Amino acid sequence: MDPCPPPPHLPMYKCHVISIKLEQKQILLQNNPTFSFLKLWLTIVAGDMASLLDKAKQFVSDAVASMEKPEASVTDVDLKEVSLGSVTYLAKVKVLNPYSVSIPIGEIRYVLKSSGSEIASGTVPDPGSLKGDGETMLNVDIKVPHSVLVSLVKDIGRDWDIDYDLKVTLVVDLPLIGNISIPITSTGEVKLPTLSDFFT
Repeated sequence: MDPCPPPPHLPMYKCHVISIKLEQKQILLQNNPTFSFLKLWLTIVAGDMASLLDKAKQFVSDAVASMEKPEASVTDVDLKEVSLGSVTYLAKVKVLNPYSVSIPIGEIRYVLKSSGSEIASGTVPDPGSLKGDGETMLNVDIKVPHSVLVSLVKDIGRDWDIDYDLKVTLVVDLPLIGNISIPITSTGEVKLPTLSDFFT
């Protein structure tokens, strides 16, 4: 196929002549000092803009890293209730808000592991807010299916407990910054339900 198909009213040779002239004009333009300077100037401006954007991003990142954030810790993990299909553990999370205004909590995510295996995970949507300039206690219900607990029987100690690793992620909405994640980790031992717990 001809790369330069002429219009019906334009002969083939004229099409090629126009193409050649356009290429010649392009070559002349590229060799023009003004064009070369303009191209160099645009390259410099583009490079400066990219550098400014990188510096702005770094500035925001440093500002977020250095600003005060709520401090959180897990104070306790204990058996809460036993149902037909699962066992619920209650993790108590203490959060200190350094700001004078309340901070909305977007969600709480948790992952509970034992012996290196995940036994429960989930999300607590819309858990409320952190009160300004003070402590807030958050309750995180963690449901573990009975089938998972049965598989952990081999790791049960003499006092009928298992070792656990708990990771809680608190997502809060800081003023002017937006959502940030606050990771919290906790390790310890938690008791398994006994037969009497099923009838209480």
